Amino acid sequence: MRLALAQVNATVGDVTGNTRLVLEWLERARAVGADLVAFPEMVISGYPPEDLLLRNRFVERCEMALEEVAASTGDIVAVVGAPVRPRDGSGVQAGPPVANAAAVLTQGRVAALYEKIHLPNYAVFDEERYFSPGDSVLVLAQGAERFAVNVCEDIWNPHGPTEEAALRGGARLVVNISMSPYHVGKGAEREAMIRRRAEDAGAFVAYVNGVGGQDELVFDGYSVVVAPDGTILARGAQFEEQLILIDLDLDTADRHRGIGTASGSLRLRTVELPPAGGLSTEAGGASSAAADGLAAAAPALTPALSRPAEIYGALCLGVRDYVRKNGFEHVVIGLSGGIDSALTACIAVDALGAGAVTGVTMPSRYSSEATRSDALVLAENLGIECLELPIESLLVPYLETLAPIFGDRPADTTEENLQARIRGNLLMALSNKFGWMVLATGNKSEMAVGYATLYGDMAGGFAVIKDTPKTMVYELARYRNSRESGAPVPIPVSTIERAPSAELRPDQTDQDSLPPYDLLDRIIEAYVVGDKSVAELKAAGLDPTEVDRVVAMIDRNEYKRRQAAPGVRITSKGFGKDRRLPITNRYRG
Repeated sequence: MRLALAQVNATVGDVTGNTRLVLEWLERARAVGADLVAFPEMVISGYPPEDLLLRNRFVERCEMALEEVAASTGDIVAVVGAPVRPRDGSGVQAGPPVANAAAVLTQGRVAALYEKIHLPNYAVFDEERYFSPGDSVLVLAQGAERFAVNVCEDIWNPHGPTEEAALRGGARLVVNISMSPYHVGKGAEREAMIRRRAEDAGAFVAYVNGVGGQDELVFDGYSVVVAPDGTILARGAQFEEQLILIDLDLDTADRHRGIGTASGSLRLRTVELPPAGGLSTEAGGASSAAADGLAAAAPALTPALSRPAEIYGALCLGVRDYVRKNGFEHVVIGLSGGIDSALTACIAVDALGAGAVTGVTMPSRYSSEATRSDALVLAENLGIECLELPIESLLVPYLETLAPIFGDRPADTTEENLQARIRGNLLMALSNKFGWMVLATGNKSEMAVGYATLYGDMAGGFAVIKDTPKTMVYELARYRNSRESGAPVPIPVSTIERAPSAELRPDQTDQDSLPPYDLLDRIIEAYVVGDKSVAELKAAGLDPTEVDRVVAMIDRNEYKRRQAAPGVRITSKGFGKDRRLPITNRYRG
């Protein structure tokens, strides 16, 4: 069998565009002699479509799109993800619930539907809100050959649909279509799981994952084909569209006995497909690729990226797709001369191109010559337009207006936040006038403890490094600089080495208000990502005083985070869809 995995970038809600995308890549697969081509989960609707699924007309449009794709299949077999209304045995649509389906298309028709059995309802997933679960394993028979399909979460379950299809249904290949969101290290974790599943089933496993950014989520591709003994035969690129092509000798699966077990708790369905293409009509039959004289496919085996390269790639893809899919052509960033805005600018330029990025420096009476210089050098190194809008002349009238009311009260964070809010106003004015999206520059460490100004530096359409801890910001900045060879590095070394400061009062540094970032990030990781209690944090040896202080800051700033712009999720738990705590909440600990 010549198998193609179409690792494509769909857009939520763009049924017409997604259908065109599927048809285009279907033709690519046909042109290289593929017998079977698989597309990602929900590729017709985009994923996750969320409450669009509550609109009957939207689901109907997706079903019509499946028919449109089916009409173009011919001999090729296509596995395409889409929302469908479940059907009863007569093919009549059975009512309002929606299924997350893998549709098997060939010979101009929808030959079979597999309904996702295991619906994830944790972390960023809430599929039980939208989908009714399937209850049967689908095996496709084409002549003497047997293969199976399932959807995303189904393959994560041991003794589940994959083993059922192979050990009970005789499938020698299991195709899983997926939209598995990225976090640091997810690709390696996923690959290890798929290897175990192939060994347990004693079958080839082909896993196709989508690629692209959708709001806060990034999908990393990294599709794989695994042999029954766990050998990785093909691996797709990360964060890029790609057609992964491989020739499989399915007879070799018979040499391997699966080491797993099938529960037998699921109904087994077998659907006969008409003989076509290279899915042989008798055991050992020649593939259409060989019959057509095509050379053997050399499967991609793309090396996995390093940790910083992976994270950086996710951030770039998240920015590119959020900006472009929402109809923006240009972004604007406040450049402070600090490391957060410097990294954000690098990501924006790498994602969108230097011509689509404008930097703005907004110096105040507290801005140092060093940070002002670094901001200008960064802009020059990146080749972006840089505007300078000093805020002193705007700050003075604010202070004068408020002076009679403030009286003799000493200056505090109120006056500091005025400066940040003036800057936010200026960036939003540029956004309104020129149609630019403002990229906010706050990191996860700041978002966690509220070390950011609501309606000030938090203003923006997208918060690029919102889920990037400060220690990781430094790691990524050094990584981005290390990519340059011979040319000036984009981020001035002084920006990386200087003690971070908001520069809102004289001689200010972040560590005046916060613990050292390495300690702060350890507490945030344990409390926010790991859901550890205060007692557990202290028992782990973290400074008890700092634990109490940081946890109190995290808890009381939920209201502020709820008003922050969305941003790229790169950790296993970000602020947003992942973490849904009540704002009004008196629980402590």
